[in-house]
Amino acid sequence: MSSKSSKPFRNPRAEHDYRGRPCSIVGMGAYVPERVLTNADLEKLVDTTDEWITTRTGIKERRLAAAGEFTSDIATRAAERALKNANVTPDQIDMIIVATITPDMLFPSTACLVQQKIGARRAAAFDIEAACSGFIYALEIGQQFIATRTYDTVLIIGAEKLSSIIDWTDRNTCVLFGDGAGAAVLQNRPNSHGLLTVCMGADGSKAELLSMPGGGSRCPATPQSVDARLHYLRMDGKETFKSAVNAMFQAGQEALRRCDVDISRIKCVIPHQANRRIIDAVGERLGVTPEQVFVNLDKYGNTSAASVAIALDEAVTSGRIQRGDLVLLVVFGAGLTWGAAVIEW
Repeated sequence: MSSKSSKPFRNPRAEHDYRGRPCSIVGMGAYVPERVLTNADLEKLVDTTDEWITTRTGIKERRLAAAGEFTSDIATRAAERALKNANVTPDQIDMIIVATITPDMLFPSTACLVQQKIGARRAAAFDIEAACSGFIYALEIGQQFIATRTYDTVLIIGAEKLSSIIDWTDRNTCVLFGDGAGAAVLQNRPNSHGLLTVCMGADGSKAELLSMPGGGSRCPATPQSVDARLHYLRMDGKETFKSAVNAMFQAGQEALRRCDVDISRIKCVIPHQANRRIIDAVGERLGVTPEQVFVNLDKYGNTSAASVAIALDEAVTSGRIQRGDLVLLVVFGAGLTWGAAVIEW
């Protein structure tokens, strides 16, 4: 099925002069660590089974960073691949945005560490934190700088070393997450619509559903906080599931409405890779066919901010997405946060 049609779609950005020039993704790159942790491996760590994990999540394995491999290292590998694919050199980068909830340290930003590692000495650099929605948030922030002609080349990265904040004694959460990074180079591509629209949202009243209580100013590290395991990720799975399905559906629907595009014209839908049941529920509500949805959850698990970036890179490199196709990204994360983007590739 092709997304191309004689019926034009709306470009909401082009309808307002202040939106400026269009912004396109001109190169993608992804990196996942070498170490594979299978469901069979997890059976040796906690009271679980491959059948239990697969049935409830759709995950078969995930990647874990090496002991001396940090978020900035993972991000750098993805960034270098994106730059190569975009035919862009580090000295051309004007800005670096890293979306992560597992920075190397609270400060300086992981983006500054990546800047040094890739040699992008003239680039501004900062991190954002929107959990699993981070790549979409970074995409929208980056495109604003392209649209206003403030910058010509922006590098955005979603990168996580979630294995560093996972409680490996909690079978409900340790089976879900993995490490990895995905990166995109943003520029204006002449005669291309590029990023058509982004919808973002948040609901801080549900912040407790998915959080890491320890480590910040509210609960700095103490022997007591460490003993209470407050420096690990915690999640209310049932409530998070319901919120995720509703938020992703509504965000996706709103993004399509803004562009006046029917879901049948979307060549590839890339949802946040958190749980197969969430993906299926969102797809059913949006009215997509199985052939439209790209899923790599089984190989990598939930990589948070890196999730849709890694999937988008794989969809492009595998030929699932071609120039001119319409792509829908939909995400959901802690905060609670959510978002959706429609892109003409």
